[in-house]
Amino acid sequence: MPLLGLLPRRAWAALLSQLLRPPCASCTGAVRCQSQVAEAVLTSQLKAHQEKPNFIIKIPKETLTEKYGEDSGLMYDLKDQGGELLSLRYDLTVPFARYLAMSKVKKMKRYHVGKVWRRESPSIVQGRYREFCQCDFDIAGQFDPMIPDAECLKIMCEILSGLQLGDFLIKVNDRRIVDGMFAACGVPESKFRAICSSIDKLDKMAWKDVRHEMVAKKGLAPEVADRIGDYVQCHGGVSLVEQMFQDPRLSQNKQALEGLEDLKLLFEYLNLFGIAEKISFDLSLARGLDYYTGVIYEAVLLQTPTQAGEEPLNVGSVAAGGRYDGLVGMFDPKGHKVPCVGLSIGVERIFYIVEQRMKTKGEKVRTTETQVFVATPQKNFLQERLKLITELWDAGIKAEMLYKNNPKLLTQLHYCESTGIPLVVIIGEQELKEGIIKIRSVASREEVAIKRENLVAEIQKRLSES
Repeated sequence: MPLLGLLPRRAWAALLSQLLRPPCASCTGAVRCQSQVAEAVLTSQLKAHQEKPNFIIKIPKETLTEKYGEDSGLMYDLKDQGGELLSLRYDLTVPFARYLAMSKVKKMKRYHVGKVWRRESPSIVQGRYREFCQCDFDIAGQFDPMIPDAECLKIMCEILSGLQLGDFLIKVNDRRIVDGMFAACGVPESKFRAICSSIDKLDKMAWKDVRHEMVAKKGLAPEVADRIGDYVQCHGGVSLVEQMFQDPRLSQNKQALEGLEDLKLLFEYLNLFGIAEKISFDLSLARGLDYYTGVIYEAVLLQTPTQAGEEPLNVGSVAAGGRYDGLVGMFDPKGHKVPCVGLSIGVERIFYIVEQRMKTKGEKVRTTETQVFVATPQKNFLQERLKLITELWDAGIKAEMLYKNNPKLLTQLHYCESTGIPLVVIIGEQELKEGIIKIRSVASREEVAIKRENLVAEIQKRLSES
């Protein structure tokens, strides 16, 4: 509701007084006309303010255009919107850059979780969807080189390690090195972005297929493509960075040397963070999005020996990001730049991987955090169940029950097994008479009887041991 937020206090007061005024018995028509009055007040206030030259109703149209290069074909364009050019959100990076520019923010560290949309062929077996959720971390501001970049890679390592997805590797490159490599190999500058988009497909396509696309579809000379092929097969650590300094082609390119200098510094910081062994300098990494200006990175999962019996999970990258120093300036009327670096985690892809590995191990995917289920084998025990579940809730225990007066015991137990709830507490006539409660382990189906006053302590003990 950005439009309403621009109304002055008196306009709000007039509008709310009409909307919230209770109807009188002697004035039954007031209810019907409230919406008309509200509309009239709002229209008159907007009309008065629209005469002011500095009054802005809407943000600039179609802010996504030309930010994504060839990937813009994956955007959901909404062209038939009364002549407006609109699109569904493609990522969280461009909106963040626009926010920094519009709010005149020069420094910020933030995270953001939200949905984005891409018009591509969905593949459930690869964790790819047209509507999915991303989690972004970004650092905006002018800082000394590579310190925030190294912190982003540290964050990425912590997330992937904490999720216990298995062994992983983070590929790192620099867009200046990519562009320098293209120039050194003889790629015309007009084809840089198109060839970059092709190189970006090397994680999904073999080199011969990428080479064919560059030569047959994008008009690149075969010998130039072969020179590129010599580079994109190189990967390693800081020693490869040193080797590229001596390369006869790259060492003559200013852009490439700047990128190599930053990568050398980056690896120094990564060593201090203790994550250098997880990072690989990979010249095949291109990140085809046009807004990247410096360091780029992408995390992929590796098949470890302990997972040899599993089917390969071809989900591609699970996290990626890089430096985008020029994007904020594109939204600033005066072109003021705010250097930025960030990363994005693919939430759905990670969920898919976790679910598949749980299925392989015979584990069920829990759809609830409920720790205890309150059940009864008899009718007319709703009040006792409510007393019991209140006692558990007050103790901070996540408890649940069926919203039925007289549920069948078998139905209640099946529900616990299907949702993975670990414990069931059972109360019936006999338990009420003896002042006890039965605790049932859903996994083993074993039951024990304990005194009612010891219930909370016993459950807390069991939960801490599980």
